[in-house]
Amino acid sequence: MNLAPGSAAPTTKPVKMTATPRPILRGAVNFPVMLAPMVGLSHVSLRMAVREYLPQGAITMWPTEMLNSRRLPIERFDLVPEILRSPAETHMVPQILGNEEEPIRKSVARLEGEWGASGIDINMGCPVRKALSHNYGVSLMGDKGYAAEVVRMTVRHTSLPVSVKLRAGKGESGTQFLLEFAKGLVEAGAESLTLHPRSAEQKRRGKADWEQIRILRENVPCAVIGNGDVQTAEDALRMLSETGCDAVMVGRALTARPWMLWQLGEDLGSWAPPIGREGELAPRTSEEEGREYARFALRVLSLMQEFHPPREKAHWSEELLVRKFRFFLKNSAPWLYYGHDLEARASRATSLSHMRDIVSDFFYGPQAASQPMSARTDLRY
Repeated sequence: MNLAPGSAAPTTKPVKMTATPRPILRGAVNFPVMLAPMVGLSHVSLRMAVREYLPQGAITMWPTEMLNSRRLPIERFDLVPEILRSPAETHMVPQILGNEEEPIRKSVARLEGEWGASGIDINMGCPVRKALSHNYGVSLMGDKGYAAEVVRMTVRHTSLPVSVKLRAGKGESGTQFLLEFAKGLVEAGAESLTLHPRSAEQKRRGKADWEQIRILRENVPCAVIGNGDVQTAEDALRMLSETGCDAVMVGRALTARPWMLWQLGEDLGSWAPPIGREGELAPRTSEEEGREYARFALRVLSLMQEFHPPREKAHWSEELLVRKFRFFLKNSAPWLYYGHDLEARASRATSLSHMRDIVSDFFYGPQAASQPMSARTDLRY
């Protein structure tokens, strides 16, 4: 990854990468942190709001929510919230669930030709029961040969780079199984792997075993992206340093602290501030971050109104959008000292405009108090 030139002075001494990064998206990616695909969260409004914190010149991968390959061939891309994208979005890598060649063939053809994907990601890390019942997600990790064939059939039908998101192996033999499993995926054509080093049974419990990321990176020839227990810019830098991974994928913490991208640009050195924030330094103190969260939350709400307008016969309504914004708050507000109060108030919203009034009053109303952020929260919920 070549660091892009910029004008902002880092707030700390620039951090040096400990390993020579391997190419992601065939070398298009030059910034080592990215948003994770998350059900109900990685939609166009959130992606666009997070993207506004990316340093100038930085390029990273952008996900979708999980997309079912059985439905993709027949869905209206302009009507389904999970597929909706902005024309301004680049380096998009939709994540698909699937295990059958014909639906995968039709899905990737539409995503590559009609939707404009830059890559295809296969989910082998989802432990949700609904995915498991169809032998999608992490259930594919139960059969190394079958999983490799899913990659092979995807590669067969696209010219785009194919990546896989997976979970850790289970038990004492888990690491060896993981390595054998991963090597099968690479031999089948996977060009990068993302590892969340918890087993399916753990879900979000326990501590992510970053050592498995290091071992995987040392034993496969492709790029390895680490995921799990990253809540701050310091966590991301530590994962890069301790594991040697080529990039870090961040989930819910990036929905609460998207300026982590800006902070990392400063910490890595030579990255200019995001467009529109020239001459500023990234928020760092608890109070600065709390103020920035208010700005970000209202921006997400504005983008939801812009990109997801209620439409006749569409797959969404204003009620759905209100629920989506509540879900965003449920996942991001826990980092606020009084986030539970914001969530409680938001539960009373009856429309997007009502929601905007509630959020604005919480942060800026006559009775509003300072809303600092904590560096960490409990990620087990």
